[in-house]
Amino acid sequence: MTALDTAFAACGLLAGTGGLLAVTTRHVVHAALWLVVALLGVAGALLVLGAELVALVLVLVYVGAIVVLVLFALMLTSAPIGPDAAHAVPPWRRLGAALLGAAVTVLLLSVLLPLAGDQPVDRADVTSTQVAGQLFGTWVWPFELLSLLLLAALVAALAVSRVGRRPATEGSG
Repeated sequence: MTALDTAFAACGLLAGTGGLLAVTTRHVVHAALWLVVALLGVAGALLVLGAELVALVLVLVYVGAIVVLVLFALMLTSAPIGPDAAHAVPPWRRLGAALLGAAVTVLLLSVLLPLAGDQPVDRADVTSTQVAGQLFGTWVWPFELLSLLLLAALVAALAVSRVGRRPATEGSG
């Protein structure tokens, strides 16, 4: 096992643990912060694989924009920060979700483990310039539409936070 294999395994473990904690915590803010940990683990794995541009875009777009947008929306709205008893999930649904997650894990492992043999994997040499050309050439319009969607979500969060507040009137007092 090489140092790159160890670094990849560590990043994968970090991403898996962060993802698991993000979906199992009962605090919304903690879930967003664990999502940051999971995304940084994925970005680290991409760095180990040599995809620096994709790792940078992942950190900038997802960690730098989407998670910040989620936290901003939580702070603007009066969403409960801690555990909410009104939205508690019954135990049978938790068990069903755990069984479904375990089944998906077994399915993925049954497909992926036979591929992890001793034979080297054929890979195409792709440069960052080629990836950037595809991302900002072919996929520039979906990328820009995603930016508009995030802006609309930000404006909507601001509008929702203002509902129910009375504007200050001049001359009162």
